[in-house]
Amino acid sequence: MYVLKFGGSSVASADNIRKVAEIVQASEASQVVVVVSALGGMTNELLALGTKAADGDENYKGHLDELRERHLNVVKSLLPITGQSSSLSMVMQHFNELEDIAESIFRLREFSLVTKDRILAFGETLSSKIIAAYFASLSLSYRWLDARNIILTNSKFTNAKVHMEPTMENISKTIAEFKEKIILVPGFIASNKKGQTTTLGRGGSDYTAALFAAAVNATRLEIWTDVSGMMTADPRWVSGAKIITHISFKEAMELSHFGAKVIYPPTIIPAMNAGIPILIKNTFEPEAAGTLIDNEPTTHELDQDIVTGISSMTEIALLSIEGSGMVGVPGTSKTLFETLAAAQINVILITQSSSEHSICVAVDVADVEAAKEALDISFQSEISSGKIEPIKIERSLSIVALVGDKMKSHPGISGKMFSVLGRNGINVRAIAQGSSEKNISAVISFEDVKKAINVLHEAFFEKVYKQLNLFIIGVGNVGSRLLAQLKQQREYLLHNLNIQLRIAGLANSRKMVFSDNGGVSLDHWESALQEGHKYDLHHFTQTVLEKNVRNAVVVDVTANAAVAGTYKKFLEKSIAVVACNKIACSSTYEDYMQLKTLSKAFNAPFFFETNVGAGLPVIGTLNDLLRSGDEVLKIQAVLSGTLNFVFNKYDATESFEQVVRTAQKDGYTEPDPRLDLGGTDVMRKILILARESGFELNMADIKNTPFLPASCFEGSVEDFYGQLKVHEQHFKKLYEDAAAQNRKLKYVATFEPGKASVGLEAVSPESDFYHLYGKDNIVLFYTKRYPDQPLVIKGAGAGADVTASGVFADLIKTVY
Repeated sequence: MYVLKFGGSSVASADNIRKVAEIVQASEASQVVVVVSALGGMTNELLALGTKAADGDENYKGHLDELRERHLNVVKSLLPITGQSSSLSMVMQHFNELEDIAESIFRLREFSLVTKDRILAFGETLSSKIIAAYFASLSLSYRWLDARNIILTNSKFTNAKVHMEPTMENISKTIAEFKEKIILVPGFIASNKKGQTTTLGRGGSDYTAALFAAAVNATRLEIWTDVSGMMTADPRWVSGAKIITHISFKEAMELSHFGAKVIYPPTIIPAMNAGIPILIKNTFEPEAAGTLIDNEPTTHELDQDIVTGISSMTEIALLSIEGSGMVGVPGTSKTLFETLAAAQINVILITQSSSEHSICVAVDVADVEAAKEALDISFQSEISSGKIEPIKIERSLSIVALVGDKMKSHPGISGKMFSVLGRNGINVRAIAQGSSEKNISAVISFEDVKKAINVLHEAFFEKVYKQLNLFIIGVGNVGSRLLAQLKQQREYLLHNLNIQLRIAGLANSRKMVFSDNGGVSLDHWESALQEGHKYDLHHFTQTVLEKNVRNAVVVDVTANAAVAGTYKKFLEKSIAVVACNKIACSSTYEDYMQLKTLSKAFNAPFFFETNVGAGLPVIGTLNDLLRSGDEVLKIQAVLSGTLNFVFNKYDATESFEQVVRTAQKDGYTEPDPRLDLGGTDVMRKILILARESGFELNMADIKNTPFLPASCFEGSVEDFYGQLKVHEQHFKKLYEDAAAQNRKLKYVATFEPGKASVGLEAVSPESDFYHLYGKDNIVLFYTKRYPDQPLVIKGAGAGADVTASGVFADLIKTVY
């Protein structure tokens, strides 16, 4: 014998009921018990009906009419016209009775628990009788059985407890007497010893089915619903959630306790005790394998899949009891749990400090005030005397839980779990792990629960890729090349590095756009940005923070001080920052150190390789030297690709002004070329290298010997170019004086502990800088390991493509 239970979504309409009949007819068992719920959503509708009537809202009558009409329409759609009369009459009769009850509630303004159960029972009674009529129309061999006649409970209305021994005996004897192939039973409903209707609480229809399965020693219990089984995570929150094909009873208990609503914990217990397998199936995809729950150890496709599933419970609250008066004093925990039990408050999670100084319990947020009130009374004298502090409440919390039988034999699962949460800025408020080690639970903020489940699922289940959510601000020369490189390499990254890049947000100085569904298309980002909202930095920043997505990276490809000022906010939320913008790291030393400290404190990568040398590995190499114990003695460098390009190209045959214009046109200069030619950009770069070398330095400590006349810094950029024309003879003389000595002009930056300088120098052929062509940069690191012959890094130090490639490399580093 099989027991098949069909939930509300499975019997929500005439078409769905037809699918149910097909599934029942196709069952291979010689006899089946079919347990059905009310039409989808009907229990809530009936509850709302009674509430309206109790509130004196006359609209309850219209609501009643809508519910009556829904049931009548199902009958008309489901049954042939010749067979509708008796069923329509049955529906009308039940609704006449329901109307009388609702009117009584309206007149009395009272909706007691007894009456609530009486009203709710109409849902399952009506659906099961309509389905029975459909079975009759198909000439199926069936018997309708009123569960109230055989399931006996106490009188705790709306959540009645079953008297197991007489109930099991009733079911066993009754079913044994039936010869029909199908026994059709309304779920959820029962009765007490007075014959009053009771209900079995949340998941009551599942529980009804489990009771029948255990009583008749069924071969299998099938739970038919609208999903294809239990999943590794809630598919509404995790797009990559997978079906769990096989799971143990105990794992299923853990997952269902923490919010996996496919099946409820009470359902599992009777079947588990009787050793009856449970199969969860999809009414709308009956060919899908579903999830098998039994006593066999869980098997996985891959040995490393040691976590079976991730579950969550939203809207919980923490109650904390703390105080020195608890230490070494027996009975505190006893009083706590007895008080909560007496108040009929379920404790979801418990954690206690080893010093016995505090106990923390999680309860449903709806129960927290009642819990606090009860505990305040129980601990009144201890609180008054100061032995225990006033009970504390924390709301807006959730629980996420890892579940798996194999976790107990694999060390490091907890460490991986909390490391993943920490890297994504998810603060863990409380932790609990069962002695069986099948469950590791963490209490976190409600606003972080979706991100938490996604990062945990990615860490434990998604072997294919890790998703990086990029928020890119700045799509000029460098930014647009970066997007082109991301587009070009996206397949390579996915297949070779298991990284999926997703453009979650994009902005320039005029527009900004965000996308939750797959990200901004790398094929059409220009049009998407053009159609976006007006750019506002505050709004951009707040949106990034509010989206709270996993593995987020803010990419600053601007030279904007205001954008650099947002880094702190992102790092504090554990959002990685990749900066092409040099302003942040060359601001005050205090600000620079704060960013570095925040990066460490919140596990938020902060990379800015392109601040010096564009795509050259300058900062990375310096960091490697220091991490391996080396020490910087001196740095000499040509750090401006712009200035090197200009002085390599300028030979007095073409005007200096034209050469600089060419450099800007080719993307080698900052938007304002004076930042390059005036030395500010080089000062920033040598300052960053000095700081990364471990020295405290500020811009004011760097000596700058300018080669531009002072008038070049007055007015606009076009005024600047006008002054270059005016002072052409000055630039010509600089060139000719150097050429006369067989020297070349190079803009050199030098750092030694305690001092730094930048300025134009005429270098001889013996210099490492002499044979530096085009837009190349060169950096010479003199260290304790390289005191005489420096470590040299040389290559293109300007240009949109190489700079974009450096930003790209930093993005990849955030993954590791």
